[in-house]
Amino acid sequence: MKFDLQQFLTVSFTLFAVIDAIGSIPLFISLKAKMGGIRELRATLISGALMIAFLFMGEPFLTLMGVNISSFAVGGSIVIFLLGLEMVLGHEIFKSEKDARAGTLVPIAFPVIAGAGTLTTIMSLKANYAQINILLAILVNLILVYIVLKSLRLIERALGPAGLIAVRKFFGVILLAIAVKIFSTNMGDFGK
Repeated sequence: MKFDLQQFLTVSFTLFAVIDAIGSIPLFISLKAKMGGIRELRATLISGALMIAFLFMGEPFLTLMGVNISSFAVGGSIVIFLLGLEMVLGHEIFKSEKDARAGTLVPIAFPVIAGAGTLTTIMSLKANYAQINILLAILVNLILVYIVLKSLRLIERALGPAGLIAVRKFFGVILLAIAVKIFSTNMGDFGK
């Protein structure tokens, strides 16, 4: 188990693409307004704990629960789909939680940051890369997530109300597409 710069960079960029903190900015802003705030550090730490737990114990845990990785991914994709639908249509699907503490775990830490795609990817990376490189890549991505969450007010001001609506609807469609991709990729193994 030794550090390898090439592995670290590959895993970091893979996780960066899957977590997609930058692409989730409109969703974070929408959830922040809906919940009356986001506890940035708590969301980052919970996401990190989930990712690290799944790195070491993900597959055995799912097996113990009688759930395969594909079923887990399908379940996560449904929640992501509903979040995307809410962003596009502008109708509330999830009941507003005005308590930022309640919303920090669901839906921010899971499934938005550490969703089924991220957790499944982490378990898959384990087959080809050293754990130390995966752990360091997780930490780098968590720092980026924290910076994005802390910068939401600045980003919100830069976009303005009209820009925020346009970006939210655009990324809502992207979120729907990601959910459909996760769903369709894993549907074949669903229920096995």
